[in-house]
Amino acid sequence: MQTTSHLLMIRPVNFSFNAETAVNNAFQSAATEDAQQRALQEFEGFVAILKENGVDVTVIDDTPDPYTPDSIFPNNWISFHEGGTICLYPMYAANRRKERKPGVLDQLSRKFRIQNTLDFSGYEAQGLFLEGTGSMVLDRDQRIAYACLSPRTDKQVLLDFCEKMGYRPELFTAVDGKGQAIYHTNVVMCVADRYVVVCLDSVPDPVEHESLMRTIRNSGKEIVPITLSQMNQFAGNMLQVQSGKGEKLLVMSSQAYHSLNPEQVVRLTGYNRILHAQLTTIETNGGGSARCMLAEIHLEQR
Repeated sequence: MQTTSHLLMIRPVNFSFNAETAVNNAFQSAATEDAQQRALQEFEGFVAILKENGVDVTVIDDTPDPYTPDSIFPNNWISFHEGGTICLYPMYAANRRKERKPGVLDQLSRKFRIQNTLDFSGYEAQGLFLEGTGSMVLDRDQRIAYACLSPRTDKQVLLDFCEKMGYRPELFTAVDGKGQAIYHTNVVMCVADRYVVVCLDSVPDPVEHESLMRTIRNSGKEIVPITLSQMNQFAGNMLQVQSGKGEKLLVMSSQAYHSLNPEQVVRLTGYNRILHAQLTTIETNGGGSARCMLAEIHLEQR
């Protein structure tokens, strides 16, 4: 199933501008005073909105030691799959590798059944990286792994994931308005149950551009295009989830929502209700938005 009502979120204790990730994340734009306090307020507001709308959120507190300024983005180091499989991923920034804390898995295993672990983190020793569902946007129904190549998304690791997990890769190169490689695929596109939000303007190669559109259309899903400007406001960084009663919900930041034009809002709300939360501090300091904060849990509950 493409969507789930179970999400993992990590409550930050040391959120701040991370210089190690800023070297190839153009979405990081500022270091804010009192970033931890402001980010925590945004985090709690986001969790409240999700819970008020019937989404089951498992919140786990980060620990101050080791220092992990980007722990608020757990979808990069872990993913959860039907059948009880979890995947652990190789991370570009050395201080982000410390986010793979055993305590997180210990707490999750009390609530969900974990049957199998695929650990790709050994690729870090080779300087090869694949940052989870940031590097890949998964069509779980059609078994397609969309990925734009970047210093954080290596083809070899991606193909290894696809072989082990039974996915078909759709590789492309995506750039921003300045021609710089986009660091994560999940700022370019969002795959939902019946549609795909995607910034096609970020894919300059005509062959890759056509292949991407063809793959989406062949999957049976409608293309909802966004502009480069909207992508820069995190309009691609959305995630479709569902409530405990099965209602589909599209989750994004308030910045992303307000970047959409009326026609796009009408198209998207024709499929699902939209939820949005104010995440300005997290977006400017962390270079990630709503989708990055959510790790979907496709595991059986105990």
